[in-house]
This record gives sequence, C-alpha cells and structure tokens, in this order.
Amino acid sequence: MPKRARTRSPRNIRLARAVSPQQIQGIVRELLQAHDEAGRITSIAARDPQFDLDAAYQVAAELMRQRRGRGSRPGGRKIGFTNRAIGALYGVDAPMWAHVYDDTVSYANDGTAEVSLAGTVAPRMEPEIVFKLRAPIPPGCKDAERLLRCAEWYAHSVEIVHSHFDWKFKLADATADWACHARLIIGEPQAISEESIPALARALPGIRAALLKSGVKQIEGIGANVLGSPVHALAFLADLLARQTFMQPLAAGEVISTGTLTDALPVNPGETWSTEIDGLPLQNLTISYTG
Repeated sequence: MPKRARTRSPRNIRLARAVSPQQIQGIVRELLQAHDEAGRITSIAARDPQFDLDAAYQVAAELMRQRRGRGSRPGGRKIGFTNRAIGALYGVDAPMWAHVYDDTVSYANDGTAEVSLAGTVAPRMEPEIVFKLRAPIPPGCKDAERLLRCAEWYAHSVEIVHSHFDWKFKLADATADWACHARLIIGEPQAISEESIPALARALPGIRAALLKSGVKQIEGIGANVLGSPVHALAFLADLLARQTFMQPLAAGEVISTGTLTDALPVNPGETWSTEIDGLPLQNLTISYTG
C-alpha cells in the first residue's frame, strides 16, 4: 500500500503573531519621542520580526492622528523609495508613503529658500516632482495622460528626508518613521491644461535633475527612475490606498511629492545647494541650510 502522507498536528503549526494594539501604541510613543528630541533609535523590525509593513502603516495612521492633535494639518502625501535605481542601497524593495503637513511644506521665494535643519537626524536632500490634485486618482489607472488630468499643476520640489534610525532600517521602520519626511520645498507651479497633457506625459520620463553643492554638480538622475515616470507614482499611491481602508483616500487639493530622481545626498547647516532641471520649463531651486 502506498504510504499515507504525514499530516502536521495543529499544535505543531506556528501561527504568525500579529503586532498587538498595545505594541502599536508603544512604537508610536517611541517614534514621537524620537521626533520631539531628534533622537536615534534602533530598527523596530530587527527587534521584532512581526513588525511588518501592515503594522507600520497602522503606526503611521496613529502618528497622523497624534500630529493632528498637536495642531498640524495634513496637506498631502509624500511617496518614498519610488526610485528603482537606489532601492538596493537602502535595503528596500517597494515604495512607501506618509502625510505631509502645513508645518513641513513651504514654497520657495523666486526659486530660493532658507531651510532650518533643526530637529532632523542625518538629513539628506532629494530633487523631486510634485503634483497638486484637482481630482482623486482612479485606482487601477495606468495611463499617464489620464493621471495628469487629475492634477491641477506640477512643480519641481526638494524634499529634506531624515531617519531616526540613522538610515539603518528595514522598509517597515522607514514607513512608520513618517516615511523619512522632514521638509518639502516647492518651486513655482506650472499649470496643467488639457492641451499640454500629451507633451507633458512624453517629457516626464526624460527630465533630468542634478544636485549641486556650492555650484559643483554632485549627482544627476532622470524622471524614468521614478516608476518609469513621476506621474506613475500617483497611480501607485491610489492603488495602495484603495487597499488601506483605514487611511483616507486621495482628494482634490492634496499636494503629492512623487519621490527622488537621484540618490539622496547629506546636507548640513551652513551649506548652500541648488538644483538644475532640464527637459521641462521648471524653476531651479537654491536652498541655504541653517541649524
């Protein structure tokens, strides 16, 4: 007779342990303290393998509620790790997102801005493309022109990112940690008209962005690094939010930063950095950093 397949006793089956609500609250307190004190902490995911991406977004949702309770008003989202060229450098394999706030977003004045790095931990600078939504993004949309019709304007922006994990993290850590967001500086917006959409859709993958320190070019990247085109980051976020029923969906009026075109470079007080954008009529930015 053929041997019968051995079955595992239920007591030998190890069930995955979910992160408890009490643990979520403990992580929230730890991250808030690090935020308030510009402190460094060790990887939560390394300490607790059950701390996964789902748990990280639960932490992010509670942090958003806490931040609103402190008086900050969410005004949009930032998407991180959309740059396929640099994910391996940080040990991540997927994008992430977090809210941005009225006290973290500002607009450059004639292409210049002075930015304080106070309260940041190991800050870095990223050149990005940002969109302001005129309408929600339909989930499942992959057509660049249709996505652009949901945007009122686009602009060149610089995001200051930092890490309370001192850039030694797993994706879940970085996601919970406000997706590394510290500041967002937006250049002059360019209106999106129906007539401009086909040309804009074609141009976005080929735009080039460079970071310069004291006028000396340090790094360069292209729009295609960001999920093939920065506008595709909008589709990624809409699709993810459609599955995250505990989060608010995208809405008209939100500003969406789509992710860096280059690697993020460290910045320090006393330095002056600038950007160069080629391929679209976008304003270059000059940022002076203070303590």
